[in-house]
Amino acid sequence: MASTDQHYEQLLAPIYEWMAGGAEAALTAGAADLEGLLHSPGLCLDLGAGFGMHAIPLAQAGFEVIAIDSSAQLLARLQELAGSLPIQSVCADLLDFPEHLPAGRKPSLIVCMGDTLTHLDSLEAVDRLASLAAEHLAPGGRFLATFRDYSQPLQGDRRFIPVRSDQSRILTCFLEEQGDRICVHDILHERQGDQWTMQVNHYLQLRLAPETVRQIFVDKGFMTQIEAAPRGMLRLISDRH
Repeated sequence: MASTDQHYEQLLAPIYEWMAGGAEAALTAGAADLEGLLHSPGLCLDLGAGFGMHAIPLAQAGFEVIAIDSSAQLLARLQELAGSLPIQSVCADLLDFPEHLPAGRKPSLIVCMGDTLTHLDSLEAVDRLASLAAEHLAPGGRFLATFRDYSQPLQGDRRFIPVRSDQSRILTCFLEEQGDRICVHDILHERQGDQWTMQVNHYLQLRLAPETVRQIFVDKGFMTQIEAAPRGMLRLISDRH
């Protein structure tokens, strides 16, 4: 079984922008995800930044962004799309983010969007991330994340997700329960001439129960709420006082 990093490099990274509907649609959706949730611009960390779906709208809103991701391929595309915007790309593990903060500065915002939280390898890693956020966020700072609720049993058609399709490419996701994890099978069909090829790969995601995640951040001193978010996600809003 591939690790999350291997899965992205082997299958998802080359098509990730396509999965999101193209750069323009993705950046529009990213800006909408953040609407009404931002305080005054300052230093921001984007953990699991990918090709910049949220980092670029944040920079356009006046934030100085440090974009961290384990995929050099996705970060290279981020820099192409960002142009001269104030975004620093860092290829690293997101739990190592304190090593990449400017000396003497604390971020006013940390975002961890998409399925990034479920890509961590254990609930202890989620707890570690919450501790690091509490330690390094500026007073009054905000930790903002999204994740999918896989805590309920997956049955029938709920196990299948038609991600995107067009005339030359079809991506389908199949979810399989494995204890406290979900095994995510990505099935990619691509047309080459008059033939279709199929590529299949899989990796594990954490099954995160919303109340468990909320309590982790509450225990670190955050004022925390969870609410519905676009694209079937949940949104975690945690404010440091």
